[in-house]
Amino acid sequence: MFTDLIEEDGQAVQANQFLICDGDTGAIIDPGGNLAFNELFLNMSKHFPPNKLAYLIASHADPDIIASLDRWMTSTRATLVISRIWERFAPHFTKAGKTDDRVVGVPDAGGRLPLGQHELWLLPAHFMHSEGNFHFYDPVSRILFTGDLGASLVSGKQAREPVTELKPHLPNMEGFHRRYMVSNKILRLWVRMARELDISMIVPQHGAPIAGASAINDFLAWIENLQCGIDLFDSSAYRLPKNVIDPSITAGHR
Repeated sequence: MFTDLIEEDGQAVQANQFLICDGDTGAIIDPGGNLAFNELFLNMSKHFPPNKLAYLIASHADPDIIASLDRWMTSTRATLVISRIWERFAPHFTKAGKTDDRVVGVPDAGGRLPLGQHELWLLPAHFMHSEGNFHFYDPVSRILFTGDLGASLVSGKQAREPVTELKPHLPNMEGFHRRYMVSNKILRLWVRMARELDISMIVPQHGAPIAGASAINDFLAWIENLQCGIDLFDSSAYRLPKNVIDPSITAGHR
């Protein structure tokens, strides 16, 4: 897990990247954007040779997930694994032809991806927050990689430390989940599926992992009852705008 490859200057959200190896087969989950590419390539090379990388696995198609795709397609022979929803959008991140015969489109139901002598389970997580979205379960380590679900707004240093008590951590999570998850219905359906898994750790793409049975159970109970997304919107959110946007106010000066 790489937590602090992006310079923390307030311009870009903190993001985690993950390298999984089984023998001479390797995969990167959510490799990130161009801000992370150089450091990720150098750091992963200490653990696994890039020329043997088999997969780039993307939970969805946001820029912080695969905006660096062009550079990975050039520097490795890896295949992109992504939802069929985004299969024909992903090439927009690359020069023409770079993704030819190098994209595996995952059906909505997910599947089990061979990885060395084992498998990585691709679990449906649609509308959490993306239309075509997957989480990844490693049955060997019993780690569930959950993309934006479970995300917390903390520093790269803080993201290294697993959360073992959920309640003090909720202020780092609540606002994000209320806006980025689509609805409570989707959360409840996902929790029903997740409870069938033997989970040792939940690891999001932003922020700190959630570890231990107590914290994991508390997290599942929390999101199962969370009102979010369209649950919170009404007609007041859809009105003709009156405010004038000041283009001199940039992200770093809000």
